[in-house]
Amino acid sequence: MVLSLMLAGCSGNSSSEGDDGTVTVWAMGEEGKMLQDFSKKFEEEHSDLTVDVQAIPWDTAHDKLLTAVASGDGPDVVQLGTTWVPEFAEAGALLDLSEYMEDHPNFAKENYFDGSVSTMEHGDEVVGIPWYVDTRVLYYRKDLLKEAGYEEAPKTWDELKDAASKLADRGEGSYGLDIDRNDQITPFIFAWQNGYEADLEEGELNFDTPEFKEAIKYYTSYFDEGISQTQQGKDIVEAFKEGSKPMFFSGPWMINIINDQAPDLEGKWATAVMPSKETNTSSMGGSNLSVFESADNVEGALKYISFMTEVDTQMDWLEESNTLPSRTEAWEDSRMQEDPMYATFGKQLENTKPGLQTEQFERIAQELLGSIERITEGGADVDTELEKFNQEAQSLIEE
Repeated sequence: MVLSLMLAGCSGNSSSEGDDGTVTVWAMGEEGKMLQDFSKKFEEEHSDLTVDVQAIPWDTAHDKLLTAVASGDGPDVVQLGTTWVPEFAEAGALLDLSEYMEDHPNFAKENYFDGSVSTMEHGDEVVGIPWYVDTRVLYYRKDLLKEAGYEEAPKTWDELKDAASKLADRGEGSYGLDIDRNDQITPFIFAWQNGYEADLEEGELNFDTPEFKEAIKYYTSYFDEGISQTQQGKDIVEAFKEGSKPMFFSGPWMINIINDQAPDLEGKWATAVMPSKETNTSSMGGSNLSVFESADNVEGALKYISFMTEVDTQMDWLEESNTLPSRTEAWEDSRMQEDPMYATFGKQLENTKPGLQTEQFERIAQELLGSIERITEGGADVDTELEKFNQEAQSLIEE
């Protein structure tokens, strides 16, 4: 609501397409730091355009975007994490790209994983194009799972619980599965795997359904039974290396981290798609590229986003940044098929969902993490706590 009021006070779209030959881009985190040099190829192909990238730390990006919306003085192209899209789209801060889809075939929805397509949309509008994606898979120690009687990674919830229990029983200080309780998407992953669905069109979050409740009970049972560590404990790479936490969920960034920090583990670990209940659904993360409603150079922005979503560009960006390509066609490349680590992510990306596409998702997720903390550390009753959470969450989307 605050963001909408801020936007209402602006003069609207003050842009005139192609005001100058500069395309301004706001990009976040490490990607932002690398993007200026990477954009030189775009400049070579578009000699009339210059790219100006501003790298913004993730922890200050949200506030900076709010200020840009209020002032109408934002970039032409902005990188948005997928969970931020609903908030800024709801406020009208993102240009509707629907009328440009035909002229820019790279924008077509059929180019992207199903889990990404819903992050492109806001109502009838197209408000962003997937730039890179990530998802969560299971990382596991092959040697230790084998000692526990598993030649392959667990494929079902029952197998995951059994394997993790056996690994936790190895002795004091041993756990079976590391679950990061600060990770807001993991509870939703379990819920989706158990058949949970929200109905946002009808304003029904459905957190009071058996599918959601059963999933949270399964999630919290790992802590109740001592299979997962309640506190954060040791750094996950160190714990994975020494074997005290032989399984965990994470994204593609962990591949290089393990290779760099635990080279002695080469050949002893692998990745696998998520274990399944009703499904083996995982999360769809990553970032989209959008055109700011107040962009000064819309035409240049569209050309830049089209360039960044070309298959060849995405493969070059993979080499540069180790972020996964959003274009499904890129996953047909031999590099993605032959590398077993990437192949796992490619397979998992076929069955993913993004965080709930509501501007209140971040607040809802934090409320859920608070409830889980009270259950796992405070001994609160699961049913009572989830009933309170459902009421609070419903009130948030009804504000």
